[in-house]
Amino acid sequence: MRLLLPLLLATSALAQIGPDYERPATATPPQFKGVTWRSATPSAHLPKGEWWKVFRDSRLDSLMAAATANNQQLKGAIARFDQARAAARMSRGDFFPTVSLPLSAENQQTSENMPSPFPLNGLRYDGPAYNAPLEFGWELDLWGKLRRQAEGTRLDAAAAADAVHNVLLGIQAEVAMNYFKLRTLDNEMRLVREAVGLRNEALKIASARVQAGAGSELEQAQAETEVASAEAEISSLQAQRDQLENVIAMLIGTSASGFRIPASSGSLSSPPSLPSGLPSDLLERRPDISQAERALHAATARIGVAKAQFFPSIRLLGRGGFQSGDIDMLLEPTSLMWSVGPSVSVPLFSGNKNRWNLSKSKAAHDEALAGYRQAFLAALADVESSLAAIRNLGTQAEAQSRARASAERAAQLAKVRYEAGTSPYLNVIDANRSTLATQRATAQVAGQRLIAAVSLIKAIGGGWDQKLPAQMPAMTPDPAARNLDQDKPGFFSRVKGWFRKD
Repeated sequence: MRLLLPLLLATSALAQIGPDYERPATATPPQFKGVTWRSATPSAHLPKGEWWKVFRDSRLDSLMAAATANNQQLKGAIARFDQARAAARMSRGDFFPTVSLPLSAENQQTSENMPSPFPLNGLRYDGPAYNAPLEFGWELDLWGKLRRQAEGTRLDAAAAADAVHNVLLGIQAEVAMNYFKLRTLDNEMRLVREAVGLRNEALKIASARVQAGAGSELEQAQAETEVASAEAEISSLQAQRDQLENVIAMLIGTSASGFRIPASSGSLSSPPSLPSGLPSDLLERRPDISQAERALHAATARIGVAKAQFFPSIRLLGRGGFQSGDIDMLLEPTSLMWSVGPSVSVPLFSGNKNRWNLSKSKAAHDEALAGYRQAFLAALADVESSLAAIRNLGTQAEAQSRARASAERAAQLAKVRYEAGTSPYLNVIDANRSTLATQRATAQVAGQRLIAAVSLIKAIGGGWDQKLPAQMPAMTPDPAARNLDQDKPGFFSRVKGWFRKD
């Protein structure tokens, strides 16, 4: 017996059933299509995670801070992380012995054939029984089952932390994208308002020409139509802006009824230069890939847990205390009782539950493996799509700029020819429509380029770095989410208060 415990502990320290995790091989391209990556990091001076500051927009900075502090979806992800972290800490408790004090008072009837150091001759006890034992139990981790369980729950907590960063990155990207869409609409509305002003001037000219007998009422009606059409377009753009404003309000966790973003009078800025590096380094920054890999690691550990169910389990049990049929004699030395020894449970038959549990664990591993590979493929596709959008929109912006300049020049020539009486007013209308269309298209392309830049930042994981310790975002606590009993002192706190000196 003296040699059994050291032997069991030594075996427990060495044996561990189940496969050890190895990262699956993935095919990473040496470079992305159409892009030669440089080793420059222009945003390296910025704090980690605050990738949106490369756009140099103070309004966007304030929206990001509000979204991080108040978004309800992010709060739910953090709560799930808290659950997973608590489960991981609970699993570590399985390594330690359990000690309990099960007090009981009951009526009982003993067996006439119960074990006894002397013949009972039909004697038995029928009456009250009072028990005050101290029970001890400790499961020896012979096959690594408890270690595999702790490994799996620890990785679940790490995956939940990755999920928080993934949700946070998604929310931040949504805020930025909707913000740039809203600013694009502001730019379009400014252009349309300028067009309304110019068309009102044209209407005044057409009205003056009619009064002077030099123009026709058709020209005046056409001018009035152009003014009204442009004013209607402003209302349509304003409706779209209101919808985007409400979406942003929801993302930052505030009421849409009292939320406003002042309109911008300036043009959209050019997209910033973005950090670059090798594809494998960039994709490893994505929290969804890290989350998928940790889920795969946890599934691998649970195969070991399932395999350990086929092997015997040994618990060291101990029980000692007082037992008496008379409560007045319960704490006397003659009422002492104790028992100690190992308990061995050998799985002989379970209806094949252990076998199917192992099959289930292996299938869960295969599912996690497929999820990891799918996450990696999706990441590659996201980066390629964003890079293609940036490349094509850059070419489109150059062509659109030339088209805008030509349309503005054509509109000016049409106006001069109309005022000189050498061209009909219809040419002015067509030129003005073409000018406004190209101006709005230029603004839309500028907004799309900013949105594509946000998409690329999100595709490469933003400012998130899995080599840094996972830090939960600082959020504004919800008063309704706190424990309602946390302000009430517990039993032991009240007992200590009785003896506390004033």
